[in-house]
Amino acid sequence: MEKVYMQITSGRGPAECCRVVALVLEKILKQAAAKGVKTEIVERETGPLNRTLLSAVISLQGGDYHALIEDWEGSVQWIAKSPYRIYHKRKNWFVGVQTFTLSESQEATEAEIRYETLRASGPGGQHVNKTESAVRAVHIPTGMSVVASDQRSQWQNKKLATERLLLKLASWSIEQAMIQAQANWSNHNCLQRGNPVKVIQEPLI
Repeated sequence: MEKVYMQITSGRGPAECCRVVALVLEKILKQAAAKGVKTEIVERETGPLNRTLLSAVISLQGGDYHALIEDWEGSVQWIAKSPYRIYHKRKNWFVGVQTFTLSESQEATEAEIRYETLRASGPGGQHVNKTESAVRAVHIPTGMSVVASDQRSQWQNKKLATERLLLKLASWSIEQAMIQAQANWSNHNCLQRGNPVKVIQEPLI
C-alpha cells in the first residue's frame, strides 16, 4: 500500500501561523485516529516560539484517508486574536495543507540524483565501519542532500535515501508555494485568501 504524505506549512508566516500549524496537526492526527488511518510524523520543523511549528509532514495509510484529505487539503483559515501580540489587530491566520505521493515526483528527479557511499557511524563496535554501507543522495540541481545509514545493506540504504530525498524535494516545493501565498496574503489583506477549505474560530492557546 502506497503511502500518502500530508504537509502542513505556515509558509514562513508569523508566529501565529506557526501556532496554527501545530494545532491543525493535532486536529488531523485526532481525526485520522477516529477514521482508522495509520499516521506517522516523518518531518517536523520547530517554529520560533514554544509550541509552534514552521511545518510538519505526516504519512497516511489505510482507513478512510481519502475523507481526511478531502476535509483538509487546501488553505485553512484560523480566526483568533494573537496570543503573542496583544494589541495586534489582525485576527486571520492562514496555513496550507497539501498531500502528495513520492511516485508523482519519482520520474522527474531520479535522473538528477547522485549517490555517494560512506562509512556508517553509530553503535556496532568495530564492525560498523568496515563497509561503506551508508548512502548519501544528492539532488544535483538544488544541492539538497540526505543520508541514510539505518540499514546494514547499501542497497536498502540507497532506497531509503532516495525516498527521503524525494520527500524533502516535494516538501520544499509545497513550502515555496505557500511562502508565495503568505506574501500575497500579507500584501493584499482585502483579498479573499485562496477560498479556504476550512475556517476555524478558536483561541490560539
